[in-house]
Amino acid sequence: MLNLDRMAPNIIRELIRKQEITGPTAGMSKRFAQANLVILKKEYAFDFLLFCQRNPKSCPLLDVTEPGSFNPSKIAKDADIRKDIPKYRIYRDGVYTEEVTNITGYWEDDMVGFLLGCSFTFETPLIESGIPIRHIEEHCNVPMYKTNIPCEKAGIFEGPTVVSMRPMSHKDAIRAIQITSRFPSVHGSPIHIGDPSQIGIADISRPDFGDSVTIKEGEIPVFWACGVTPQAVALQSKPSLMITHAPGHMFISDVQDEKLSVL
Repeated sequence: MLNLDRMAPNIIRELIRKQEITGPTAGMSKRFAQANLVILKKEYAFDFLLFCQRNPKSCPLLDVTEPGSFNPSKIAKDADIRKDIPKYRIYRDGVYTEEVTNITGYWEDDMVGFLLGCSFTFETPLIESGIPIRHIEEHCNVPMYKTNIPCEKAGIFEGPTVVSMRPMSHKDAIRAIQITSRFPSVHGSPIHIGDPSQIGIADISRPDFGDSVTIKEGEIPVFWACGVTPQAVALQSKPSLMITHAPGHMFISDVQDEKLSVL
């Protein structure tokens, strides 16, 4: 069996490009930052860049490609965002139309790629501090939920904040706040802890994206802003075309986690 947690990012990307890896990337290539992806036509790029600047918890920018370029050279020099993510989602006029493993056939010469920090990045320091990560333990995708927390509007882009959830003991939750606050480029500290109904989540056992995980007795749900937010925004804002990663299926960069730590 391949030891994906210690494998170099470029090797992981090659396996993804060959479609030998098509599932969620949590726990892969530990110590290297993972990223969410949004691809838009140039006509929408400025509005979305402004949206990211106004909503840095949900959309922390790691890289933005030149129009027509599919190489995120700032975070991975040999990468190709058309091929190096296990699964992509296509949104047309606000409608999710399909999921694919390669977007070469969808690429247009004026497209701009946005790479956004991902909370999978801070999971390694959480685990190393003895904090269990339930979706990794249960070999599934992290649960993600739409909330009643509105994003700040920018141009055409507006919609609800999406959060990822990890159940923890009260003690671990306090330590997780301390650890993740060091990583503002990958969502930083949680935006809510405890009662999910306070942020508009009616049933925590039914995530809008990803998979449900076990919440054990004595644990509380801890919620982080999530880079799937642009997908919820796409449904409301309806750009003619938006291409994203499938939730949990991330781009693995060459940037080491520690480079994104502020302390």
